[in-house]
Amino acid sequence: MLALVAGASWRASSTSTSPGALSSDAPSAASLAAIATTFNDDYEANRVGAVYDRFDAASRRVISRAHYVRDHLECPNPPGRATVASVMRAREGDWIVHYVIGGVGLNDYWHYEGGRWLFSLVKSNPGALALYRLPFGAYARAVGCTPGA
Repeated sequence: MLALVAGASWRASSTSTSPGALSSDAPSAASLAAIATTFNDDYEANRVGAVYDRFDAASRRVISRAHYVRDHLECPNPPGRATVASVMRAREGDWIVHYVIGGVGLNDYWHYEGGRWLFSLVKSNPGALALYRLPFGAYARAVGCTPGA
């Protein structure tokens, strides 16, 4: 397995653009580490449009961009800085990005497709799938959010 330790503080500006307007990514572990760092920074800062723009097709079938953005703008993500610790090639074209938030290690699954690194919500956080299929009120209650409070 290839591993790259990436204690990077690399940041790139990210905007909420449509996936077709985004440039291609280098197919390397270093590129994925930088993209995952930006992805996690965007998630923490609640720039969730940019986060969604990295979702793969299977994840986009679970939730629309509008639904995902609304859920997270109404119920912001809890604070917690993610640090990318390693990037490893896995089986079947997947790559695992291991990161740490508040001392807890977590793994995200990514793959390279069409010149872009794409995030798999389906593989990374299968527990969230049922939440994202709920109507907004039920989603807010399930995540402990009181919109507008």
